[in-house]
Amino acid sequence: MLSSLPEAVAILLSLEGLLVLVVGTILGIILGAMPGIGSTVAVAIVLPFTLTMSQAPAIILLLAVYAGSVYGGSIAAILINTPGTPQSAATCLDGYPMAQRGEAGLALGWATVASVIGGLVSAVVLIFAAPQLAAFALEFGPIETFALILLGMTCIVSVSTGSVVKGLMAGMIGIFLSTVGGDPILGEMRFTFGNWQLFAGFNLLAVVIGVFALSEVFMRASTKQSTVSELVSFNGIVLPSLSMWKGRFKNLAKSVAIGNVIGVLPGTGAATAAFVSYAEGRRSSPNGDGFGKGEPDGIVASEAANNAVTGGALVPTMALGIPGDAITAVMLATLTLHGITPGPKLVEDNPVLIATIFSGFFVINLLLLPLGMLLSRVAAPILRVREAFMMTAIVILCAVGIYFVRGNVFDLLVMGGAGFIGFLLRRQGFPMAPLVIGMVLGPTLELTLRQGLILTDGNFLAFFTGHPIALVLGITAVAALLLPVVRSLQKRGTA
Repeated sequence: MLSSLPEAVAILLSLEGLLVLVVGTILGIILGAMPGIGSTVAVAIVLPFTLTMSQAPAIILLLAVYAGSVYGGSIAAILINTPGTPQSAATCLDGYPMAQRGEAGLALGWATVASVIGGLVSAVVLIFAAPQLAAFALEFGPIETFALILLGMTCIVSVSTGSVVKGLMAGMIGIFLSTVGGDPILGEMRFTFGNWQLFAGFNLLAVVIGVFALSEVFMRASTKQSTVSELVSFNGIVLPSLSMWKGRFKNLAKSVAIGNVIGVLPGTGAATAAFVSYAEGRRSSPNGDGFGKGEPDGIVASEAANNAVTGGALVPTMALGIPGDAITAVMLATLTLHGITPGPKLVEDNPVLIATIFSGFFVINLLLLPLGMLLSRVAAPILRVREAFMMTAIVILCAVGIYFVRGNVFDLLVMGGAGFIGFLLRRQGFPMAPLVIGMVLGPTLELTLRQGLILTDGNFLAFFTGHPIALVLGITAVAALLLPVVRSLQKRGTA
């Protein structure tokens, strides 16, 4: 990958490369600061417009929106006590009390520095860990790859919010949707019911935007939203001095480590990392008694961890083709839409692309500091925009983006149908990430399963008796599914 670094730098320094770095980060910060949108919806909104771009700039644009939105959520959390993204929920606990004391600028200063450090460290982890993990996975054949994908899907399902059964069902729906169209082995048409527009299967982009962005609009339209807190006085970000960091570096380092570790685990996400880090900070920080009352260590713990997740979550996504969370599931869909096959060979087959992505991600986290200081003043007035106008704008952007890609009205129908079905499923507690992941990984799962059955003469048990790696991955997958059940039984036993 190091040999591809000069080409990667040339791509980043081109006009297109610089534009996607700056514009993507700006969009991410602004969208992340707007309550109700969130990182997943922000990335989904931008996704259709990347399909006219070349591969590297398209992925970097989405990464910039991703990283920028995670940071941007802290602006709303601190200024109006409403997290712009779920990842920033823990930031409200100490950020808003500081703002009420007239220290909104300093609170955002703590959040900005912690976010930048967490993001930069996670970029370094991504650069070093992903190629090593991918090199190990290159030894995998079809059977091992099948077991790996199975593990990734079960990990996502097992940690999904709500019932494991509902997570499994959502994943199965996604796998079923991926089977519509041509058979990968025989070429026969399946589940098209004679509709020629389904011969190539459902448009993945339309489904992703429907179940994430459009269903979110329907959800918010169907529920009464509580009024947000009044916008506090804010005159710009004030960075904390070096002396103010005295005694806080241990908390920062621990929070960054927690974010990276949780980020690498498939299916956990930045919100989990933020609250785990916050709880650990409250336990171990010398200022733990002040948590919840406007203690800077609380902001540092939350923001360092949730931004550290961004790079960590990309490690299994880039190295194994297993998304770390719902947002990287959209990234995985983007790779597929751009003709890039996710999985262990991604790093080996696309060295220039990977070097550009890794270098670009590092630069994006550097840009958070100057752009965050500049845009926080702009984002503050945007927080006063009525939610109805915001949701209407999202629907228009989604529709324009989908139609812009292929000029096909049928794609708009697929998006609308996916949004409505996603809304119904979410109302019943079904998570959307397993559905999209099932649709993205379904074709590879089916292909490797059938290739493995050919190699073993149709003996599925031989997948695990003659392939120790597949056996270990299979046992881990079963354990991932059983763990929530065991925890539930333990809670009932102690109740």
